[in-house]
Amino acid sequence: MTYELYYWPSVQGRGEFIRLVLEDAGAPYIDVARLPQRQGGGARAIVQVLEGRKNARPPFAPPVLKAGRLLIAQTPNILMFLGCRLKLAPRDAAGRLWTQQLQLTISDFYLEIFDTHHPLGDGYAYEEQKSAAKRRTKDFLATRVPKFFGYFERVLERNRARGPWMVGARASYADFSMAHVIAGLKYAFPKASAKALRSRPRLRALHDAVYERPGIARYLASDRRLPFNNEDLFRRYPELDR
Repeated sequence: MTYELYYWPSVQGRGEFIRLVLEDAGAPYIDVARLPQRQGGGARAIVQVLEGRKNARPPFAPPVLKAGRLLIAQTPNILMFLGCRLKLAPRDAAGRLWTQQLQLTISDFYLEIFDTHHPLGDGYAYEEQKSAAKRRTKDFLATRVPKFFGYFERVLERNRARGPWMVGARASYADFSMAHVIAGLKYAFPKASAKALRSRPRLRALHDAVYERPGIARYLASDRRLPFNNEDLFRRYPELDR
């Protein structure tokens, strides 16, 4: 099967969590919106999926994954589906639920990161909310990062006998998502993230283990991987990095 991923073409965004899974597994997929418009790509392709009258179960927003006749939305939902199909999730029900629980917690963390630079909402430019962003980021770096990092470090510590992963002895989609969030924080807050990771060796090891996997390493070296940029969720504003 060739999967079709619908996500905005100029940013990593939530689509990156899905790309990492597909790339690691070597699963064939088309990043539809990155195709030329004459080939059915561009942002128009996303609008057509969201507003298509033939969709009995229309998605609210991208990312959207088309797998055969299935049209799946919501990042954790897509990852749970792919994790089971691509052997990046446990086989037992308890293990699958635990992996999804971790993914949902990572999603909570991810959303809080956006609030650092847009605490008043994305309807305002960063420059219009810089004062609020500084206040929000100060609390985020002082309290929220240690809380999330501390939790995931404990998860890894309790699974330490089975390798560098959070769930069992094999990598899961939640590991990839955690590594991506760490990478994004290192981009957005290089000083603060280095300090926070100093006392979390297992998180550092997880990040490195994910990005050393052959499929992901090839992806990082390819032109398919978009760089972090300040139009995305992870944004670097030096005045916020304390």
